[in-house]
Amino acid sequence: MAGNVSSPKSTTRKQSGHDRPGGIYDRSCPARLIIDHLADKWAVLIVSRLAIGTLRFAELRRAVDGISQKMLTSTLRDLERDGLVKRKLYASVPPKVEYSLTPLGGSLVNKVEELCGWAEANVDQVLKAREEFDQRNRQDR
Repeated sequence: MAGNVSSPKSTTRKQSGHDRPGGIYDRSCPARLIIDHLADKWAVLIVSRLAIGTLRFAELRRAVDGISQKMLTSTLRDLERDGLVKRKLYASVPPKVEYSLTPLGGSLVNKVEELCGWAEANVDQVLKAREEFDQRNRQDR
């Protein structure tokens, strides 16, 4: 049946706490709220850049091409609230603010780099799949 497609891994994967009611598939799960922040493209790019070292706001904005000042501020605030980024304000004129990863944020770096590496390694396949999908959909019209 077309609606009953499963991957080979789905039959061998062990059930975790996330698979049970109340897990990450439940919108009230606190872990799901964290995933919402981390699955954002800007959060991934910011964590990846801060893995290299501490950056000031303007440096970070230049380093993450395409991010608006408002989005950078909002994403940094979310990451700081989640304990992944530390904001250090210096009492100077004009004010100097630096951002760096906390130890908790640092523990995420390998996963973020793995995701970015996967995207770079598979970009050609994904673009080809998109093109084929778009062609099929144009033909179906």
